Amino acid sequence: MEIIISSNTSKPIYEQITSQIKAMIMSGELKTGDPIPSMRALAKSIHVSVITVQKAYEDLQRDGFIETTVGRGSFVSALNKDFYQEEQQRRAEEHLQQAAEIGRASGIPVEKLAELLRLFYEEV
Repeated sequence: MEIIISSNTSKPIYEQITSQIKAMIMSGELKTGDPIPSMRALAKSIHVSVITVQKAYEDLQRDGFIETTVGRGSFVSALNKDFYQEEQQRRAEEHLQQAAEIGRASGIPVEKLAELLRLFYEEV
């Protein structure tokens, strides 16, 4: 499992870890029952504090992505992908709401906003 930490972002390290592990689970790279590295092992491999990794694992467990058992470790849980997709759609809706408000206030036609969204969505 490869986690890449960027210092060129305002996103906290634990959130970078959390989002990358979530992405690996959602893409199928990590499957139900797959083991997740121990907190110490991951912290050592990416050169961060164990407390930082602990925070990421707590968030992943709270959101239902992993299950942790004392003495056994952490594993990918049987995740409800629909729940995660709904959460991501809600986040996208918030940004689209902001874009609509800016467009309306600035007189940008809805067709132009739709065109911009299509360009961003299809961008490689």
